[in-house]
Amino acid sequence: MYKELSSGIKSSITRSINTSVELYFAEIEWDEERFSMEDLVAFWQSYFQQNAAWYDKVSEDVRASQEFHEVLAEKINESLAKMLEEQPTAEQVATIDALQKERGTNFTYGCKAEATFVEQQLKNMQA
Repeated sequence: MYKELSSGIKSSITRSINTSVELYFAEIEWDEERFSMEDLVAFWQSYFQQNAAWYDKVSEDVRASQEFHEVLAEKINESLAKMLEEQPTAEQVATIDALQKERGTNFTYGCKAEATFVEQQLKNMQA
């Protein structure tokens, strides 16, 4: 059933997964102790039901199918793996290093998305 969806719908689903994964990690402040795959999936479901353009364009039959859910679970795992494997940019590292020196902090980060979160947290702190 997923295979039969238009490429536009598939792209929209992928974007909603990527966005919700990043938002979930920001919500838990990248705290590994707070991570739960079940919570991530629930967060994504809430996100797409409220925000995703594709949801109303996919029939109830497709959304209810086991195959569709299996493909979505695979897509979530792929998105998570891709996000965690993407290294921070040299610019991010330099900016974070400078901000941490200014603010006397020592936040760690392991991927580009987490570096984005750390950078924003540092920018929000008083110098």
